[in-house]
Amino acid sequence: MQANLTQFQAGKRGVVRDTCWKCWWPRQYCWCELLPPMTVATKFVFLMHPHEFKKVRAGTGRFAALSLAQSEIHVGINFDNDAAVRTLISDPRSFPVLLYPGPGARRIDTTPFAITELSGRRLTIFLLDATWTLAWKMLKSSPMLQTLPHSKSRFVIKRQPHVHCLSTLEAAHELMLALDLAGLDNYERPNQMLDAFIAMQDFQIKSAVERHTPRHGPRR
Repeated sequence: MQANLTQFQAGKRGVVRDTCWKCWWPRQYCWCELLPPMTVATKFVFLMHPHEFKKVRAGTGRFAALSLAQSEIHVGINFDNDAAVRTLISDPRSFPVLLYPGPGARRIDTTPFAITELSGRRLTIFLLDATWTLAWKMLKSSPMLQTLPHSKSRFVIKRQPHVHCLSTLEAAHELMLALDLAGLDNYERPNQMLDAFIAMQDFQIKSAVERHTPRHGPRR
């Protein structure tokens, strides 16, 4: 996984946490063993909002990026001014598409790309990794981006505005399923991302319950 990310100091006193710099979780809770990279023909580019990068430990974009070899993470809001993203979009060897729900979006599960449509170019998928409100702001700030497929969500931690809205990891998973079915890619371990996703949610829910469970019995 490639990323334009910089390591940062955490904590009020600037103490560097013992952190895994791949999944960005505390090293004792590192998820990387569950997310070995899969070699895929499609290139995935995760456009991550700064809030997602700095504040959201349970961000699914990082999990998806770890699972998909040669994927990239770029942090920002207005990607029209991001030279690296513009280069990826304008690369004549690429067929760039934004994965985002909407009335004009193309459903990859029912209308997959034809090999002739790609004309030998590499399918390059851009995904907005943020809350839905922030993702919409990112889209409005970056008019060069286009829209693409959607399907029903499995995400139970964050509230989704519509059943067709997906978490970043789910979107990447559903897309890879469709590309594999269409013969455009090889999804060698289709359970990997969802299994890690479910395990992460279970961990988050268990942690939340434990934080609100009294450690001592009632006073007598």
